[in-house]
Amino acid sequence: MATLQKPIGSGFGAASTAADVIKGIDLSGKVAIVTGGYSGIGLETARVLGRAGASVIVPTRDREKAIRALDGIDVEIDEMDLLEPASIDAFAERFIASGRPLHILVNSAGIAGAPLARDARGLEFHFATNHVGHFQLAMRLWPALRKANGARVVAVSAWAHSRSPMMFEDINFEHREYIPWMAYGQSKTANILFALALDERGKADGVRAFSLHPGSIVATGLSKYVPPEVLRAVGLVDEGGNPIIDPAKNQKTVEQGAATTVWCATSPQLNGIGGVYCHNCDIAPLVTGELAANPFGSMALGVMPHALDPDAADRLWKLSEQLIGLSRS
Repeated sequence: MATLQKPIGSGFGAASTAADVIKGIDLSGKVAIVTGGYSGIGLETARVLGRAGASVIVPTRDREKAIRALDGIDVEIDEMDLLEPASIDAFAERFIASGRPLHILVNSAGIAGAPLARDARGLEFHFATNHVGHFQLAMRLWPALRKANGARVVAVSAWAHSRSPMMFEDINFEHREYIPWMAYGQSKTANILFALALDERGKADGVRAFSLHPGSIVATGLSKYVPPEVLRAVGLVDEGGNPIIDPAKNQKTVEQGAATTVWCATSPQLNGIGGVYCHNCDIAPLVTGELAANPFGSMALGVMPHALDPDAADRLWKLSEQLIGLSRS
């Protein structure tokens, strides 16, 4: 992976928008599912994919909210809750029964900085929502992804993965202090390892996977657990609470934040490539040992070595299979 984890000079950058990167790409006849597709960068991703001709399905646990947010955007809305395994299975079963292939699966929904809570299986909420729910969704949709004869799965991670590797001995914070942003960071590492492992298992069937950092986008709802004074202190908002946009510092608009997701989902520049972590509409560099020793800045520097560990990816995959009651070769 280290040999692939290098920028390719895509021609795009931190200020590029989703509309910029999809220009000239025709998605007519393609089918896409976008989780979190009714708010923030997920909404912009769904809108742009649809405008390029894709048939877009947005699963939601709040249908009324989704209907309001997606008013005027041509998408299909269906019900699904990433914290409810039965809901995920039911959504996937409905899609599989439709007979459609699935060309693009964007795992964009997520929570960040939430107080300690656990799902019915005892899984910590960040890990359950950001990773396990999306893992289950991808596995249940596997026949449709294979049917596409060329599919992409995109996991929206974050530079916050730098805050924590997978702590396999205590993933659910049962024996250590619960720190919300460490839990979020661990779940974002899980997103990257998921893409790495899925790509290895799926490429023979034409299913490639990518992960990415979208940038710091205040207007996504993920900042709802962060006090306004903290957002001001770190320079994400001004004294009036308005987002400070500076793409060079990875502080982006929603349109810029969705760009790397859309680039990973559609760009022909990534044909024949998979399993890589991207930012600023390009493959991100591997963080060096020197930078890895001081990973807690807000600037996205690349991808940490712990998130590209193939042994950790395999271990997480096997654990995830056990958690959802699945056994695949």
